Order: sequence, then C-alpha cells, then structure tokens
Amino acid sequence: MQAERLTALKNAIAALKPGEFHFPQIYGAGWNELYMGDKVKLGREFMNLVRKGAFPGVEDTGRKRTGGRVYLKSR
Repeated sequence: MQAERLTALKNAIAALKPGEFHFPQIYGAGWNELYMGDKVKLGREFMNLVRKGAFPGVEDTGRKRTGGRVYLKSR
C-alpha cells in the first residue's frame, strides 16, 4: 500500500470514535468507483496490516457483517 494511502488511513482512523467499523468507512471518497478486484486487494492489504499491528488500537474482530469484515478501534 502506498505511503500516502497509509497516512490517509491513519488519519481517518484517528478521527473515528472507539467502536466497530468497516474498511470502506475509512478508505474515503472513491471507494464505490473502484473495481471489485481492487476493493478485495485493498481490503486484504488493510486486514494484513491490522493483524501486523500497523494501526495501533485497531484489531480484526474475525467477523463479517453486511458483506464486510468488522474491525474494532479500542482507543
């Protein structure tokens, strides 16, 4: 994932209140215009980064709801 996108994601996460969220919520504008394959690729990259601890305070809940993986911001 590009450095600019990582910075944008970190900023979007910082603006969230603690609780559950889906990746498209923090991706921002343009998510709906992406091809399905690109959405899957970006979603998987984000999940792997979360699991590696790249976003402190964010964890993968291991659940999916309404077609998307659920993440949890704890702080």
